[in-house]
Amino acid sequence: MRIAILNWRDLTHPDGGGAERYAANIATGLVRRGHEVTLLCADHGAAPRDETVDGVRLRRRGGRVGVYPQALRGVRRLEHAESRFDVVVDVQNGLPFLSPLATRTPVVCLVHHVHREQWPIVFGPLMARIGWGIESRVSPWVYRGRQYVAVSGRTKDELAELGVQESNIAVIHNGTDEPTSTGAARSPHPTIVVLGRLVPHKRVEHAIDVLAKLAESHPDLRLRIIGDGWWAPTVRAHAKACRVTDRVTCLGFVSEERKHAELAAAWVALAPSIKEGWGLNVVDAASHGVPTVAYHGAGGLSESIEDGLTGLLVHDLDAMAAAVSQLLSDQPLRDRLGSAARQHAARFTWEATITNWEDLLKHVANNGAPVSSTDAGQSFTALL
Repeated sequence: MRIAILNWRDLTHPDGGGAERYAANIATGLVRRGHEVTLLCADHGAAPRDETVDGVRLRRRGGRVGVYPQALRGVRRLEHAESRFDVVVDVQNGLPFLSPLATRTPVVCLVHHVHREQWPIVFGPLMARIGWGIESRVSPWVYRGRQYVAVSGRTKDELAELGVQESNIAVIHNGTDEPTSTGAARSPHPTIVVLGRLVPHKRVEHAIDVLAKLAESHPDLRLRIIGDGWWAPTVRAHAKACRVTDRVTCLGFVSEERKHAELAAAWVALAPSIKEGWGLNVVDAASHGVPTVAYHGAGGLSESIEDGLTGLLVHDLDAMAAAVSQLLSDQPLRDRLGSAARQHAARFTWEATITNWEDLLKHVANNGAPVSSTDAGQSFTALL
C-alpha cells in the first residue's frame, strides 16, 4: 500500500512525545512489511524539510498551525505528481487535519485522547472554546461514516460521547518497547521517576508536591524527571518554591539507554497527567518492574494501569502522596505490583499493533465498511 500519515510533529521535533513515537513505530513497521509510507508533519527548523528515515519519507512543512493546510496541500501535490495514496491516516491531536475535505482517498482518523480538559489549560478562554468546538463538533461531522482508531477503550468511549458512531471506532493499543538491558540495579535510595514532556497538562509539579509532602517521613527520597519542554522553567521554579531543589533532578531529553537505566533504578513511577490516551510512560516503567501511581479519570491511564494489581489510581494529590508513601514503605507490595506490571506490559507488543494497523488499512483501502474492536490482543483479520 501507499500510505500517508498526517501528524502534528515527528520524533525530531523538540515537543515530540508519545503520539510521535506511536506514529514513528507504526510507519517504520509498515515499511518493514513492504509498504510505502510518507509522514507529513510540522517543520521545526532543526531537521531537513525532506528526508527519509528508516525507509519512511518525511515531509516537514508549516509551523504549529501552518502544518495543517501544508499537510493537506502536500497530499494533493504528491497524489498529482506521483500516484494516489491508498489510504490517509489523519492523526487528530486536538485539532484534526480535516483531510476528507482535501482528498478522495479513504481516510482513517486516529485519536489518542479527547482534549476536553487540555484546551482551557493551554489556551485562553476564547481559543479554548474555538478549539474545543472544532474537536467536539466540526471534526465528528467531517469524519462521519469514516473509520476511527482510538488507542484505548476510554478514548473510544469519549469519541462516542461526541457523537462518533461506536461501530466505526477500532481500538489499537500502543505496543511496549523491549526494555534495554542496562545492568542497572534499583537505587539504594528511594527514588520516584516521572517520564514525559514538560507541558502544563502533564502536571509534573504534582510529583514535586508529593516529594515535598513526604520529605519528613522519607528523608532520603529523590525525584528524577526525564523529559523536557517549554514548561521546564515553571517546573524548576516550583521545585525551588517547595524548597526541594536539592532532591529533584531534571534530566531533560536523554538517550534510550539512559532512559531505561533511570527506569530500572526507580522504585515508583508517577503519571500525574490530567489526561493520557494510553500511557507509554506507564508501560515503559512497567517493563522494568516499576509500578506507577496516577489519577482516576485520566483517560487511558486506567487501562495501562490495573488499579491495585499493576499500580495504584488515586483521586487527589493527598491520596497520591499517601499511595507513594505506602509503596516506598512496603517492599513486598511494591515488588508484587511491579511484577504484575511487567507481565501486563508484555501483553502489548508493537508487532501486534502493527499487524492490526496493516489489516485495518488494507480493509479501508479496499473500501470496506468501518470495523470496531476493543480486544488488545486480537488481530483484525478475524473481523475483516
